[in-house]
Parts: sequence; C-alpha cells; structure tokens
Amino acid sequence: MKIAEIFYSIQGEGKLTGMPSVFIRTSGCNLRCVWCDSPYTSWKPEGEDVSINEILNQVSKYKCRHVVLTGGEPLISVDVEELTQRLRATGNHLTIETAATVWREVECDLASISPKLANSTPWERESGRFAEAHEKNRINFETIKRFMELGDYQLKFVVDQAQDLMEIDELLSQLGPVEPSNVLLMPQGITCDELASRGAWLADICKQRGFRFCPRLHIALYGNMRGT
Repeated sequence: MKIAEIFYSIQGEGKLTGMPSVFIRTSGCNLRCVWCDSPYTSWKPEGEDVSINEILNQVSKYKCRHVVLTGGEPLISVDVEELTQRLRATGNHLTIETAATVWREVECDLASISPKLANSTPWERESGRFAEAHEKNRINFETIKRFMELGDYQLKFVVDQAQDLMEIDELLSQLGPVEPSNVLLMPQGITCDELASRGAWLADICKQRGFRFCPRLHIALYGNMRGT
C-alpha cells in the first residue's frame, strides 16, 4: 500500500474535532480538486510502499485508540479492506475519510464522506487536462448511500461561495432523509485568513439550517503543514 505519511496529531475536522488521532495518509487519488490541501497525494503523488503489518506496527507505537484513514483517496488503495478489518480487530476506533466515489468492502466506525462540489473542478489548472474526468467522477450517489448505511457518518462539504449551498441542497435531496447534524459545512481555505473570510457567513447558514459548522482546527494550531 502506498503511504504518504503516518503521524499523530489532533483531529481538526468533523464530529471528532479535537480528538488525538493517528493518521494514515495514503497516496494516490482518482480526483484532482483544484484546492486540494494535500497535493503530494493527488496532483503529484509521493510515498512508499508499506506492508499492512508495518502500518499496524507504526500505529501501535502511539498508544492511541482513534485512527483516521485518509488520503488522497484511501479507497483506491490495494488491500484497503484488510487494513480496515485489522485496524478495528485490534480495538481501534476507525474513521475513513473519502470522497465516496469508489466502493470497497471496508469496515469503519465513522464514515467521513466528502462529496466534491463543482467548486473543486480544476478547469484552469494544468490547462484543464484533469477537469473533464474529475467533473464526470466527483459524485457517485450510490456509493455515498452505501457509506451512509455503514453506521455513523458525516457528510462534509467544502464551501467556497454562498452559491455552493444550492448544489448542496440538490445533492441532499437525492440522498433521502439526512439528519441535519450529520451535514458539515467547512470553509474552503488553507490559511487562517482564508478560513476567517468565509467562516462567519457560513456559520450563520449552519445556524439557519441546523447543519454543523466544521472548522479546521489543525490549521489554527499548526498552519497548513504536513504531518499535523
């Protein structure tokens, strides 16, 4: 399995914000979000092939119950099913962070589903050579629904402008009944200034809709640095 990094930090996003967690970041992605905050796993994938035994060994060194499998897109990784099974079998609470465009028979305690909105499509980056494929594949309703059926889940949307809410409403209408507290709106940005510029009005929308506002605590604590 190609791994970009394994590190111990504070969960910065979602229902478990603030929870000390071990992050397993896979390398490789089937999408190319224009604002991707880990381009070393997507636009220019880096990393080394690491066995599942070695991954488990590194995770065990931190004496931490919460583990986050993230990427890139972890669901395209070889043997991801076995990794999730073994992580949970050893007593870990496992969060999987995924765009839910690909389905695998994985196990997890929290499915952190992040459907990519139109604001993610890289029409002007690298002459738009990834844009058409990204736009075609960024939403897979059936896969999103399957992840929602696994158990506890959160739907996390990266919001750039107020007009993104129309697209979110349309997506939610096609997913069936969704508890508003499971819908997370996160401002797009990788600096504190960018997050602050979108945070206030986005928080007001969350108050109106009963959605959960999703800060990026790790940015506030450490900045946009690898391994944090």
